[in-house]
Amino acid sequence: MTESVITCSNVSKIFGPNPAQHLADMKANPGLSSAGYVYAVRDVNLEVRRGEMLVVMGLSGSGKSTLVRCLSRLIEITGGSVTVEGRDIASLSEPELIDLRRRKMGMVFQSFGLLPNRSVLENVAFPLEMRGQDRATRYARAREMLDLVGLKGREDYFPRELSGGQQQRVGIARSLAVEPDIWFLDEPFSALDPLIRREMQDEFLRLKGMMNKTIIFITHDFDEALRLADRIAIMKDGRIEQCDTPDQIVLHPATDYVAKFTAEIDRARVVHIGSLVRPLSGPASGEPVAAQRTIRDLARQLVSDNRSQIPVADAEGKIIGSVLRQEALDVLLGDGR
Repeated sequence: MTESVITCSNVSKIFGPNPAQHLADMKANPGLSSAGYVYAVRDVNLEVRRGEMLVVMGLSGSGKSTLVRCLSRLIEITGGSVTVEGRDIASLSEPELIDLRRRKMGMVFQSFGLLPNRSVLENVAFPLEMRGQDRATRYARAREMLDLVGLKGREDYFPRELSGGQQQRVGIARSLAVEPDIWFLDEPFSALDPLIRREMQDEFLRLKGMMNKTIIFITHDFDEALRLADRIAIMKDGRIEQCDTPDQIVLHPATDYVAKFTAEIDRARVVHIGSLVRPLSGPASGEPVAAQRTIRDLARQLVSDNRSQIPVADAEGKIIGSVLRQEALDVLLGDGR
């Protein structure tokens, strides 16, 4: 199994007078009143694996943005622990924490936070300037990142001369300039209009394919989560209701609340044939289908294929099992759910 980069153990964040004492009192006496306290994050257990994109989603006030700030220690947790590559970040001194953020973490938030009196190139190079890199080195890196996000030729523009989508790309380029291993993005596309948002998602998927980053992406948009995520953690009232792959969340919602998110989703568009694989009950017959293709992609074949059991192959073409045609058709056509 891929190693964990970030681990949360029983993490809670409470706002109010003396929250740590209140949390201890609540554990000793669960019936104690919580009047005057806000539980932003409640007893969260979570592992983020190296190289994966974990999307944390939920409605406004669910605790998702507070959680991501706990993971980077932008705010202090009330209880539990957060470890990054095996180090408990609560134990780090201020200089150690700053060094961790500068060398390991990139962050992009809803507000672009660009410096209005600096050019695009200078904005992207700014974190490298804070690191003490010389001008030539940091500008060369900044140009590289601007080229990566499709802004070559706009190095000398100022933020006010760019569209919202272009400003967001500058923010992404700036966060990538420090070559972070861990990338936090808190609703980075929410302020953009639908066309630009879709364009930025496409750009993000392209970047994801080129780089092996561990990414925590916050959104309230389930379609966006389904499109981008390796796994999705759905939050409600500070708790994680379910954390699983998009296929499993759509096929097997763990709670009524998660089921509400998936009720209007076209499952065939989300579910990959590989998620329905079971061991072969006999010799594989006929051409296999690719595990990474969705049920919707294979719709015509599933309807016309007369095999009751269809072999499934991985990306290298190796047979990994089979799928029952009727089970796949139930996802495609609806099974009464």
